[in-house]
Amino acid sequence: MTQTAGSPARPRGPAWAGRTYSLLTAAAIVTSLGANGSLIAAAFAVLESGGDGGDVGLVAASRTLPLVVFLLIGGAVADRLPRHRVMVAANTLNCLSQAAFAALVLAGEPRLWQMMLLTALGGTGQAFFGPAAEGMLMSSVEGEHAGRAFAVFRMATQGAALGGAALGGALVAAVGPGWVLALDAAAFAVAAALRSFLDVRHIPPRAPGGGMLADLREGWREFSGRPWLWGIVVQFSIANAVVGAADAVYGPLVARDSLGGAGPWGLALAAFGAGTVAGALLMTRWKPRRLLLAGTLCVFPLALPGAALAVPVPAGVLYGVMFVAGTTVEVFGVSWMTAQHLCERNLLVWLTTWYSERTGGTSKVRTGPDWPDYRPRRLRANSLLARA
Repeated sequence: MTQTAGSPARPRGPAWAGRTYSLLTAAAIVTSLGANGSLIAAAFAVLESGGDGGDVGLVAASRTLPLVVFLLIGGAVADRLPRHRVMVAANTLNCLSQAAFAALVLAGEPRLWQMMLLTALGGTGQAFFGPAAEGMLMSSVEGEHAGRAFAVFRMATQGAALGGAALGGALVAAVGPGWVLALDAAAFAVAAALRSFLDVRHIPPRAPGGGMLADLREGWREFSGRPWLWGIVVQFSIANAVVGAADAVYGPLVARDSLGGAGPWGLALAAFGAGTVAGALLMTRWKPRRLLLAGTLCVFPLALPGAALAVPVPAGVLYGVMFVAGTTVEVFGVSWMTAQHLCERNLLVWLTTWYSERTGGTSKVRTGPDWPDYRPRRLRANSLLARA
């Protein structure tokens, strides 16, 4: 049946998937495709240049250290500047650093300090990107559809991660790590272009306040005052450190020595990505009554891949283990994002009551320049999560 001239156009997607959400999802898909291939490429670039496991660890640590150092500052910057501009600037830095890394590898004989420096620049870009990106995503959806929106977002990005890991491993084996790093640089360029079109008019302007140190102190109070928040962050920080070491250092070494090189390791990461897609799909249908309990219990299977690599098990068994770990960690990821979104809504209700009691007003939600701005405070608290 054809649509008549006077009938309204049907929406192309769900009502909650607005322009900002769609652009954020598209850009995240692009960067996930490139980043998961570059993770494999960076490790094998070090190994093919004559490095050993210690050198791979140094390059991986060069990315982690700036994340730890600059993440808090990144949250404060995202609080002061338009978030989409912070995201575009961070993507640009990542694009340039990965392009330089690719050029060094393709030219032959990259030095360890050069790879460490360029990887550190990439970690710095991610430190500034993360808080701004999380704030944009949290503000792009509202109401009862938030859990489904976050699950769909993560399912899309993890599906891209699946393809990126499999394709990246195959390309590293076929044409070498340099070209995979170049593709990652191009992916950052495309993502920066998409994010430059984000609409930030729905985000209220920052209320006048103190300096950056005052903001960081306030964010720390918000963070440390919620035991459920910092308890989960401590748990997942430890898990991240272990899994990061396995993915960035131990996995490539075992793959080179026992599994057959970059291709099988790429398939193992793809199996993990397939598991995350399955977990995200599960969370579009399942809403645990106790989000954080379900999520934290699902962190424990992350120990399985490291144990499988330590044996080491055959490649087929490793793929199955990675799939299970990916599924469970994605249940945690969606539960965590949904819990944070619900926390933001509950904080708004609390502030409404607090405001009414102290101003003698009604219980209606007020808007305007005299309404307390809680969002920057939440963003500063979230910048303390360190990717947890």
